[in-house]
Amino acid sequence: MGTLYIPFSKEKMLLPPPLNPIQTLLLPFFFFTFSLPATSHTSPYSSSPPPLSASLSDWQSAHATYYAASDPRDFVGGACGYGDLGKAGYGMATVGLSEALFERGQMCGACFELRCVEDLRWCIPGTSVIVTVTNFCAPNYGFTADGGGHCNPPNKHFVLPIESYEKIAIWKAGNMPVQYRRIKCRKEGGIRFTVSGSGIFISVLISNVAGAGDVTAVKIKGSRTGWLQMGRNWGQNWHINADLKNQPLSFEVTSSDGITITSYNVAPKDWSFGHTFEGKQFET
Repeated sequence: MGTLYIPFSKEKMLLPPPLNPIQTLLLPFFFFTFSLPATSHTSPYSSSPPPLSASLSDWQSAHATYYAASDPRDFVGGACGYGDLGKAGYGMATVGLSEALFERGQMCGACFELRCVEDLRWCIPGTSVIVTVTNFCAPNYGFTADGGGHCNPPNKHFVLPIESYEKIAIWKAGNMPVQYRRIKCRKEGGIRFTVSGSGIFISVLISNVAGAGDVTAVKIKGSRTGWLQMGRNWGQNWHINADLKNQPLSFEVTSSDGITITSYNVAPKDWSFGHTFEGKQFET
């Protein structure tokens, strides 16, 4: 399990202070590791703003810090359940959100554009970075929201890998003022459905979602069933109890902007647990 480094000064990075009992319960959620196989995909960083038509919201104010991975295994995990972020296609263009933004996992898969503002000493002028939500930054109630508890409510806070952070600011900046806006996600290939479980318990990880990026509803259908509503287990893992063996699987996915896309016979009749299948993709 990796160590989160958050710079609290402009001189050096410091280890987080000892956890109180509440933080001890919450922090593992931030580093929850759940590795699932997925096909390879590349999501490049962006250092220039996307077209205005890709914007879903106006610029708003927040703060951002970063973490530096001390072990390659830190690249695996996250509260959204995407597993190995490299294999899942997200790379280092990712972000963890504070409680005020994470919405109990609903924002998993959403895309944001961030730019550094106000601090001319540390900002890299004219740059921005586009990131996908893959993680959660747990509150630390041992500190006040304005005294070290960067991810405490009501703070709007982004925690970036240092590789993404350095696209917009010098690492010594520490807790940097930023502006952010929600944008449409652009992904290569189709939506990915990673099926796991056992027996009649089926869990499906939904990833590589374009458009709004975050999924609000999922239905599954076998060749011998009607459409069955799945429930959100956690992050973008959806589950159902149903015997769908020896049936091709179809999926209906609805994103937060109300758009629904249907992919028929995504998984073949002889599908098995532990495999990833690709369906249609939202237009951007």
